[in-house]
Order: sequence, then C-alpha cells, then structure tokens
Amino acid sequence: MLTTQAAIMDYPETKFQPRSSLNRVVDIFSLAQPFQFENGTTLDEIEIVYETYGTLNTDASNAILVCHALTGGANVAGDPFYPENILKKSPQLATVNGKMEGWWKSLIGPGKTLDTSKYFIISSNILGSCYGTSGPASLNPKTGKKYGAGFPQVTVRDMVRAQKALLEHLRIDQLAMAIGGSLGGMQVLEWAVMYPDFVQAIVPIATSARHSDWSIGLNHLAREAIKNDPAWNNGNYETQPKKGLSLARKIGMISYRTDINFNEKFKNQRKLEEKSVFEKDNIFQIESYLNYQGEKLVERFDANAFLNISQAMDLHDLARGRGDLNAVLATIKSKALCIGIDSDILYPAHEQQKIADSIPAAEYKEIKSEAGHDAFLIEFEQMENIIRPFLRSLK
Repeated sequence: MLTTQAAIMDYPETKFQPRSSLNRVVDIFSLAQPFQFENGTTLDEIEIVYETYGTLNTDASNAILVCHALTGGANVAGDPFYPENILKKSPQLATVNGKMEGWWKSLIGPGKTLDTSKYFIISSNILGSCYGTSGPASLNPKTGKKYGAGFPQVTVRDMVRAQKALLEHLRIDQLAMAIGGSLGGMQVLEWAVMYPDFVQAIVPIATSARHSDWSIGLNHLAREAIKNDPAWNNGNYETQPKKGLSLARKIGMISYRTDINFNEKFKNQRKLEEKSVFEKDNIFQIESYLNYQGEKLVERFDANAFLNISQAMDLHDLARGRGDLNAVLATIKSKALCIGIDSDILYPAHEQQKIADSIPAAEYKEIKSEAGHDAFLIEFEQMENIIRPFLRSLK
C-alpha cells in the first residue's frame, strides 16, 4: 500500500507539488477465487490495481466510483508515482512512472467538484488493461509467460463485476455515485443495470448505451492497424508492434477532436517554417502532433490490451440478452445526470439525450466545446458547473 506521503519520500526529485491532503492510497486486490468471464472462460485468480482518495465514513455511504476510458487508468487525481510491487506488474506503468498526473485532477480533491474532504473516491484499473490489473500483458501463473492474445475477451460487464468484487473487499455495499466518460460511461450504465440497488446516482458522460456502427467502424480500423504490423505476430510479440499501435492511436485522435479544433490549433502550418514546403521532411504540424500522440501511447500501453478493450467496447450493448434497449434503460433506479458534448463525433450528443429520455429519474446537460469527445478531459469549469448542483441534489 502506498500513501501520497510515501510517494513523496521515495521520489524527492519529483517536479510535481505534493498533495498529501488527497490521502491517496494505491494497492492491489487479489481475488483469490475463480473469476468467470462473460464468454465462459475462467481464470483461477485475478488482480486489480486500484486507488482511493479521501476517507470512507462510518456508514460507508460517501463512496464515489470513478471509471476510466480506453487507455486511461486508476490514477484519477493524485501523485503520479507508484510503488515497486505495482510497477513490477506493469512494464507500461513503469515506463511512465512519475510522468503522468491524474487525468481528472482538476475535478478531484479537497474543495473540488468531487470533494475528497466529503467523499471517498475509488478508481480501479479495468480488467483487460495493462496497468497492473489482470490483462493480456500480465503473466499467466500457469506458464510464467504473458497471456498475450490468449487472455480471455473482456466485456464491460466483466469490468463491472471485477469492480464489484473490489468494493466488497473494501466493505462498501453502496455507492453514492458512479461517474465516468466514454468507456467509463459504459461501465457506469452497466453498474446501474447490473446492480440497481447498489448505486444511488450515476453520471455517464459522452458514452453510449449500445456501441454504434460508426464507433465500431473506427475501432475496426485501429485494430487492423495493429494486426497489419508484422511485429504483431498474431499477438505473440516480444516487443511492441510500434507502427501498428501508433497508427491505431492516430486514428483514435482524429475521432476524439473536431475539424474546428484542429484548424484553430494548427492553422495549416508546417513543422519547420524556415524550410521549403516541398521538402519531404517538412511535414504539417497536424502530422507532427499525431506522430507525437502515437509515440506516447506506444511507450505506455500494450497492443494486445488495446485490441481486447476496444473489442469490449464494440460488444457493449445494455440490451444484449435483456430485451428492448429503451425498456432496459427504463429499469434503472439510480438518479442520473447524462452529459453530452455538442461537438462530439464519436458519441454524439443525441445519444446522451436518448439515454436520458429513457431513464426515469434522469436529466440531461450539455458541454459546449470545440474540443469534441475529449472535452470531458478539458472543459473542467463546465463540468464543475454541471456536476456540483447534481451532487447537492442527492442530499
């Protein structure tokens, strides 16, 4: 277990300011019993890396679960360092240890929207990912080698069931709220359907109740980019299929933003102003940006994990095996705040509106932004103005 203060002592050269008031804890939970995936495959044991912030109150009624997106992780707010036992579980996390701060740090902390002086914030790395929780990059205890492409296909429901086991381990039998964007929002919706009496309120952001053909098509292109890299070797690679994973990320980045955002940011400019536009190495700024994003993901993520999780997103359908989608949404008992983004081309605002229309106790709010899908990671002031009143209404 690691507290924020321990992290500061272990890494005195950190450029980030200590935030011990977050009361951050990092740990690994081992579910020492068989875990059956939705596809019928069973693993004898799974591990879950998780983080908590704040303090659980005496009746365990102040817990908020924050669910992360495709390539995100459990570090939602705090000090970016991890203890050695977790770094040993994840070469990807070890590569970026100390370099990445919490992705919702502007929303989580004392006095912030998700106030850690009031709420106990929990976030776990999802099943199938590569930041210490069991996934394709994990070692198979039976072989001593990575699971690789042989890791069971995960679904969003599997992710939620693993989170439920973690909460039981933490002796939490109710959630004040579950919140998340994109894939995180899919988990939030599944929480409300799978455990209707467990979650008081949900905040699904920029997500879907059933993955659209548009989003599936984009994921297909990203997966094909990885599989067409000779280094992928049917998932049996020793080193990352860098070109394929990098290209997959570039495809994703196009869908996460908008034409207005890119045009405003890059203005059709070349990387090297002093060189001729006809020189082949004088690429456009947008090309340079996408190259950079691809390189960064290759450093910190695993290709097989990307394939598995993106497929889990495509399999996401609240109605699968349950009946009509609107009818399933109508069974949700939780009070809901559905947040759309007006410029989101990946999960358009009309999808969020339809979700809200079908949930009995739901309201819909919209973020205005030129940033597209990524606005839930950027427009923190708008997020605060939308979420704070909803939290107050729960009391």
